[in-house]
Amino acid sequence: MIFQDNVIKEYLKNVYFITGTPCGGKTTISRELAKRYNFLVYDIDEQFVNHQKISNAVFQPSMNKVFKDADEFFGRTVEEYKKWLAGNTREQLDFVLLDLVRLSQNQTVLCDCHLTMEQARQLTDASRIVFLIKEPSNIVDDYCNRPDHQDFNNFINSASEPRKAKAVCNETLKSLNENHYNAIKDSNYYWIERTSKSTVEETVRKVGRHFGFFKDDFHMEDFEIKKVEKGTELAGKLLKFVEDFSWEETREHTLGMLRNWCFSDWETMFVAMAGGQVVGMASIMKTDYYPLPEIFPWISCVFVTEEYRGHRISEKMISFVNEYAKEKGFDRTYIPSGHIGLYEKYGYRYLKDIINYGNGTDRLYVKEIK
Repeated sequence: MIFQDNVIKEYLKNVYFITGTPCGGKTTISRELAKRYNFLVYDIDEQFVNHQKISNAVFQPSMNKVFKDADEFFGRTVEEYKKWLAGNTREQLDFVLLDLVRLSQNQTVLCDCHLTMEQARQLTDASRIVFLIKEPSNIVDDYCNRPDHQDFNNFINSASEPRKAKAVCNETLKSLNENHYNAIKDSNYYWIERTSKSTVEETVRKVGRHFGFFKDDFHMEDFEIKKVEKGTELAGKLLKFVEDFSWEETREHTLGMLRNWCFSDWETMFVAMAGGQVVGMASIMKTDYYPLPEIFPWISCVFVTEEYRGHRISEKMISFVNEYAKEKGFDRTYIPSGHIGLYEKYGYRYLKDIINYGNGTDRLYVKEIK
């Protein structure tokens, strides 16, 4: 039996999904929110054993796969391990959905889960899901060091070669989550990346605001986009914003650009402001991370701080930068991306694949702005 997406979404309207990548903080944040607002937490990992008992090997083969010991479990190839993990998640989802429909009819449920982007689109609206993510490296050590995961820690250390078992497990989880991690960051979904500066209190506040559990103090009448001029108070605010933001991969590069003011002619930075504070940024540049001097101008450094996502601020900034580019005499702008489906929503079209300075392949998008 197949249920249409609109039916599922209606019956799950009291469910808020907290998903993402391993070690992103899903369990901690869902439980803290539940405690504060007296909600029910539904952890799919905790429910696995119950679902396994009522599963059937014919219909749920992955859930019923038996391993004699840790050596057999971790002795699989990375591809075999990935296929088994993906199968478990897919097979358990049927049980999870029926549980959620039953439990959420008269109460709010926070679902601590693992959803793909496609599953997220099918099951719920963007306002009822958050992706908590962490860069997918050293996943096994982070996972095993948690007090609530000592059973898994003991199991992996029972292997004849624990280091080899951890290496296989880590490579599997990294391979399984790397593309997912990047796709989340390039999506329009609300996501929060866990960093060394993250705190439970801050993340709970951001997730609670996104879900509407308390009044959002952001109003569009307080919102504006401004061009940044060298040596101004606004440039100082932007510098402080970059020093504190969560986009760790670009922080030092962007700070260097701002401190040395590496902008000439029409190049510049823009900021999105709410209540007098910087909440987002974007730039227009002659060059980007690609050996393509013949292509310009590039719109880059597009970033919106986590608690202000969901208000289409990225789209507004890109539109603002395009108006600026038009004033400077340009008839098109370019944006690079590793993923499909984001910038097309802003009127961009795919032009070609391009190679960056790191020898990686990205997609080049262009928009006519005549």
